[in-house]
Amino acid sequence: MIVGLKGRIEHKEPAFVHVDVQGVVYEVFISLQTFSALGKEETKLYISEVIREDAHLLFGFLELGEKKLFEKLIKISGVGPKVAIAICSTYTPAQFAVVINNNDINGVKRVPGIGPKNAGRILIELNGFDVELLPNASPKTQATDEAMQALESLGFKKEKISKALASCSSEDTATLVKQALKLLHTL
Repeated sequence: MIVGLKGRIEHKEPAFVHVDVQGVVYEVFISLQTFSALGKEETKLYISEVIREDAHLLFGFLELGEKKLFEKLIKISGVGPKVAIAICSTYTPAQFAVVINNNDINGVKRVPGIGPKNAGRILIELNGFDVELLPNASPKTQATDEAMQALESLGFKKEKISKALASCSSEDTATLVKQALKLLHTL
């Protein structure tokens, strides 16, 4: 079983990345969160390998918490890797824990590909979902999440926000929003 890859990025798109590991190129499916945080040259990804009758698929994550969330989600009946990766693209693990713990069915239905039936099932299965099982969110991560939400509410696209926030260097939400706004107007 493959649990991690470290190598050079050959090609990347929002849905996947090709990683060259000593001459062997792997196609790894990624979330938008991971895509926006990936560098241009070298990377180290935590891998979740999904083996099906017709395919061996690799899903990669920069954060261990995101990998754990993905693996927890694919164990739910009716939630496959595509839906799990859509959830990881829409929410950070900490944000998703808040949605689950608030029993926010509309927050779950906001994820592309999830209807009312699956949203209800996810809420029931993850009842009591504890973000503390995931690596602790640092103050910077929390501030980044809050800044992301603020900028989304202003109408900016998630992908552009992530790129802008990756270039910002503050642990204060207000400062992050100001820095990101300046960058977003130049993108």
